[in-house]
Formats: sequence, structure tokens, C-alpha cells
Amino acid sequence: QVQLVESGGGLVQPGDSQTLSCAADGHTDSITHWAWFRQTPGKEREFVAAITWGSSSPGYADAVKGRFTISRDNAKNTLYLQMNSLKPEDTAVYYCAADQSDRLHIARSGDAYTYWGQGTQVTVSS
Repeated sequence: QVQLVESGGGLVQPGDSQTLSCAADGHTDSITHWAWFRQTPGKEREFVAAITWGSSSPGYADAVKGRFTISRDNAKNTLYLQMNSLKPEDTAVYYCAADQSDRLHIARSGDAYTYWGQGTQVTVSS
């Protein structure tokens, strides 16, 4: 089992930067894929970014490419999402996710991930 806990959400202004963290606990050595998703009321969960053991290049949604950066600190068992140039349309609950699959490609569907955090709200508003 793996437990994920997000933090770092809050209210920011358009153009600001913010970093989300996802602390992992449990059998984290077995995790091969890490990702961030987001969701707003009435909309489906949306892929944001992911990293995987099978690729040296992270994957990003077109909406955040060039503005968001996903990274992981293995020593701290923590996943990060650095968000720059935030826009009102980035407002959502952000979730981190992980799984232990042996696939090599980055999965952009939430169904591919086994473990999920509880989410952290990010609101971008002036």
C-alpha cells in the first residue's frame, strides 16, 4: 500500500507561481509512475503531468506545457508540481497519483493509476 498526501494549495493571483507537494508513504520503492491530475466541479478529471521510470522526459498536458514542471525528490519520497504564470483556468482541485505498472509509456488516463491523494485546492483569482 502507498499513501499520498498533497499540500501547497491556496489562493493566488493570476501570473503568480505556486508549488504543490505530494508526500508518499508506504511501499514507495515499488512505484514506477507518478502523476498530477486536476478536476473542477462538473468536469472530468484532467491529466496535468507525469513522470515514469520508462522515460527520461516528463509528460505534460498542452494546457500547462511550458508553465508547469513535475519533479520528484526520491530521498524525501515527495512529488512536486511547480506552477508558474498561473491563470484563472488553472483553478481546480489537484491530485497526485501513482502506480506500480511495468508499462514504459506515460499514461494520461486516471484509470491507469492505483493510488491517489485526497487533493488540494488551487484557486487563481484577482
